[in-house]
Amino acid sequence: MTTRLRNGTRGPGNSRQMSTTARSILPAFTAGRLPAFAIRRTASAAGLACLLALTAGALLASCKKTEEPAAPPAAAQAPAAPAPAPEPPKPAKPAALKIGFSDWPGWTAFEIGIQKGWFKDEGVDVEFSWFEYAPSMEAFAAGKVDAVMMTLGDALVTGAPGARSVAILITDYSNGNDMIVAKKGITSLKGLKGKKIGLEIGLVEHLLLLKGMEKVGMKESDVKLIAVPTHQTAQSLASGDVDAIGAWQPNAGQALKALPGSKAILTSKDLPGLIYDLVCVSPKSLAQRRADWVKVVKVWNKIEAFVMDPTHRDEAVKIMAGRAGVPPEEYAQFLTGTRFLSPEEALARFDNSSDKKDTLASLYGSGKVADAFNVANKVYAQSQVVADYIDPSLSKEALGK
Repeated sequence: MTTRLRNGTRGPGNSRQMSTTARSILPAFTAGRLPAFAIRRTASAAGLACLLALTAGALLASCKKTEEPAAPPAAAQAPAAPAPAPEPPKPAKPAALKIGFSDWPGWTAFEIGIQKGWFKDEGVDVEFSWFEYAPSMEAFAAGKVDAVMMTLGDALVTGAPGARSVAILITDYSNGNDMIVAKKGITSLKGLKGKKIGLEIGLVEHLLLLKGMEKVGMKESDVKLIAVPTHQTAQSLASGDVDAIGAWQPNAGQALKALPGSKAILTSKDLPGLIYDLVCVSPKSLAQRRADWVKVVKVWNKIEAFVMDPTHRDEAVKIMAGRAGVPPEEYAQFLTGTRFLSPEEALARFDNSSDKKDTLASLYGSGKVADAFNVANKVYAQSQVVADYIDPSLSKEALGK
């Protein structure tokens, strides 16, 4: 905060000029300028008259001598030049872009750009907030962040009630990190019939489970779903509350470690492209700050190159593990289950051409699968226009295309 002080001055009064003028008459009586006879005693009337006349004349002469000459009239002054126009106020610095992220390797990697100062280097002010996954989407829906990292299926879930978002960046797709983990003795999806499965109903692991069961001829009614937050799934499996859980890394790995003999009976590697991981921005922020969001995409491209460079892999893992609170040697295992996409590969996944738009090789095709799942499971009633949730133009611009 800048503190402004005010200074004031007061001009001198006129009393000093007045006292000088009053004293200027007195020396005429004290400096011997009157005639000698003016101070002699005389008794004659004529002498007295003469004395009075001479004294008056001397006083008058003295007054005339001490009067200040009148000041000449002031010369006419030229009109003052107009004051310069005030400088326009400097535009206010834009607020930081607020971004919510959570524990998934393709999102945790943003911590590298934060610690390296790459956002500042790119000239964009950002404020990242760390959440559990579901609370991150709740924060976005409440308007507490401008963007959040989520899958397209979950973007449709948050968007259908009104918290719309636009996917501007594909960071990766899950290639094994999303899992259905079952207790000892259950070795396949068919072994889940009649069993309890803990997961976040309506979110991505629910979709993974149903698509997997669909491939082996099973229906959702063949199992009993139990609502369990992802970060509590390992505890739920270990305690025996459920027979299997759906979770992503590192939670899936924690579940495998917590219950000896447990096994992953389905992973996202069995359904590549089912789960794309995205950066999703509010339409308002995207409209107002599009150029800044392009800069965010550019920073991500730098992060992805850093993660995939073998010479930087150990440092990348250490930073990501620190953000997630997991030992680096453990976190390194998660990278194999995350298919990081280069900028060119990500752009190809934005392809909406006729031969790809209905397949999992396209974000659009994957989104249609997720939308159908959401409607069928009454997550929301009205089918969503998937294309309205996707904008590939920023990724193109970041690549200079």
